[in-house]
Amino acid sequence: MSTVITVENLGKKYTLQHQQRESYTALRDVIANGVASFGKRVAQPFRRSLNAPPSSLNSTSEEFWALKDVSFEVKQGNRIGIIGRNGAGKSTLLKILSRITEPTTGSVRIKGRVASLLEVGTGFHPELSGRENIYLNGAILGMSRSEIRKKFDEIVDFAEIERFLDTPVKRYSSGMYVRLAFAVAAHLEPEILVVDEVLAVGDALFQKKCLGKMKEVSACEGRTVLFVSHNLQAVRQLCSRCLLVKAGQLVADATPVQAIESYLQFDPLCEEVDIQARIAALPQDPAFRLETVRIRQEGEVVSSLGNGAPITVGINYRVLRKTKGLRVFLDLVDDEENLLFRTFHDEDSDGIDVMEPGHYHSEATIPADLLSPTRYHLRVLATVFNERMCIPYPGLVFPLDVERTGRSNRAYLGEPVRGKLAPFIPWQTTVVSSL
Repeated sequence: MSTVITVENLGKKYTLQHQQRESYTALRDVIANGVASFGKRVAQPFRRSLNAPPSSLNSTSEEFWALKDVSFEVKQGNRIGIIGRNGAGKSTLLKILSRITEPTTGSVRIKGRVASLLEVGTGFHPELSGRENIYLNGAILGMSRSEIRKKFDEIVDFAEIERFLDTPVKRYSSGMYVRLAFAVAAHLEPEILVVDEVLAVGDALFQKKCLGKMKEVSACEGRTVLFVSHNLQAVRQLCSRCLLVKAGQLVADATPVQAIESYLQFDPLCEEVDIQARIAALPQDPAFRLETVRIRQEGEVVSSLGNGAPITVGINYRVLRKTKGLRVFLDLVDDEENLLFRTFHDEDSDGIDVMEPGHYHSEATIPADLLSPTRYHLRVLATVFNERMCIPYPGLVFPLDVERTGRSNRAYLGEPVRGKLAPFIPWQTTVVSSL
């Protein structure tokens, strides 16, 4: 396979301006300075000082390297995931690769056309209709009108916006924007497809559809995909290779499993600050507001299990208005996102409850000896029955490393318990007949 992207010693520097207030000048100081002068030299500074604003600003600046000494190569047909915390430099890297901004140091060599989906509305003219923007984007990619026309119906079908095709895109919802933007980027045959976290705006079904399309264009058509996402499960499913960026530097270039492991080691998702930041970033629901989630074992907040004690998942939330059928629930999934079990906060209820406005605490207890030593993920979600998702899929996701569970394999001593789950299943054996 030929190399389509070569990045060598890439760096991007920004200059940050800081404003610092000077101290106030007291009137007595002005008078004292004025007395020391004569005539006009006394009056002019005094008058000027009285008319001056009470404080002034000094401007200082500092250098900030969003990226520094980043080097890697990408082969044709590769699907590359790029992960890291907010502010790590992921989006800056994609903007340089998309030629939106220029690097400060280093070089980038790209072979082929690049289609970028970096933020909602990028590349669209708000006053033009969806139809007109499809042709505009195709022209920007260097395609002829006849080439665009051949792909037009596929784009419209994929985006599912046929009814609104001739409506100005400024009237589209964010979800419609993203559906059309991704459909255009994926179908107008760029050699390199660059996708940032923008897919998170779409619903779960559309995200799955997009992941499938990216796999298709890479495997079947030989196109290259660069995919930035905080959804680590999506990165693991889609990508064959993963770049981990931290503080502007490339700290890992490995398989998705290895890169994600490294990410979770130095940036554990269960840190309190990170949890609250991710909760704050959830879409606001008119009836439900998630406040905190804590995973505890023997009273301590944990992200890994080291003994056989059960764990409790405590969820604090507010109900903002009287709501029928509100459910808070947990999914336990494995690394391949296979659902192991789902449990609801109202499983003991006989019907569909009505919850009054107020502050609530729901707590689920999971026996540690149900689990085998491996990595799991807990997903916290909420829904209003038959109406909507209050916390959209995939929800708030927490890694859960099980090191020791308190169970041993009693059939084969010294060996670990086999399987994803390790429940104790009671058996009863009877003698049917004797010889």
